[in-house]
Amino acid sequence: MAVDVQLKDLLDAGVHFGHQVRRWNPKMRPYIYGERNGIHIIDLQKTQKLFKNALTAIENTVAEGGNVLFVATKKQAQDIIKEEAERAGIFHVHHRWLGGMLTNFTTVKTSITKLKKIEKMSTDGTYDSITKKEVALKERLRIKLDRSLGGIKNMNGLPSIMVVIDAKKEETAIAEANRLGIPVVAVTDTNSDPSAVDFVIPGNDDSLKAIKLYASLIAEATIAGKQRRKSDLVREDAGMSSDSARGPKVKRLRSRDDEDEGEGAAK
Repeated sequence: MAVDVQLKDLLDAGVHFGHQVRRWNPKMRPYIYGERNGIHIIDLQKTQKLFKNALTAIENTVAEGGNVLFVATKKQAQDIIKEEAERAGIFHVHHRWLGGMLTNFTTVKTSITKLKKIEKMSTDGTYDSITKKEVALKERLRIKLDRSLGGIKNMNGLPSIMVVIDAKKEETAIAEANRLGIPVVAVTDTNSDPSAVDFVIPGNDDSLKAIKLYASLIAEATIAGKQRRKSDLVREDAGMSSDSARGPKVKRLRSRDDEDEGEGAAK
């Protein structure tokens, strides 16, 4: 079931408040309703429609077996994104984007391996066999690595889709995703360039309430996609079990039907 976006929720969260008029990016013109007291006002009807499209893309990606990378490193977004990402089981970067995180993922995986090794040492008794100074050094490194890579330490490959809260701040991450052909969903305020974003969500990227709303709905879309994925796999397993229970004859008939369809297509 698709996650809904209510116009009232967008309004209550202050999603419509853009930046000062003098700071705007002209490429955001199609999403701006007007201005008030020197502040651009975003067209919430367009935001509602585009946000729904973005959530559908996220849900469908996950339902098809893909994974999501959530990126939001601005201070007011860090805790919210971490909480919602963990709730939905989303890979995330919430502290600092390291250059090459996507385009040089092989090197990043080496650092992730180092992080996991230190984590294991802290639980398997290794710390008991080394000096306190060595433990302190390893803990300092673990904390540093975890802050940057903890949210992606179980991400074995590149993400299927990337979601960003502030398109302007996360320009480097978006550029890397573009280079690799990874679709980008991004909240784009009136000072942002939407041209590098596949699924634009025009909206306030500074308000705490707005960030909470974005993160919550993105998490819900991911959860919905996982539930669909699980249901589809259960149905597939049930179908295979049913065929097995009914014996070889069913399999032969299925194979014959497939052959007939192939011959029909050839004609």
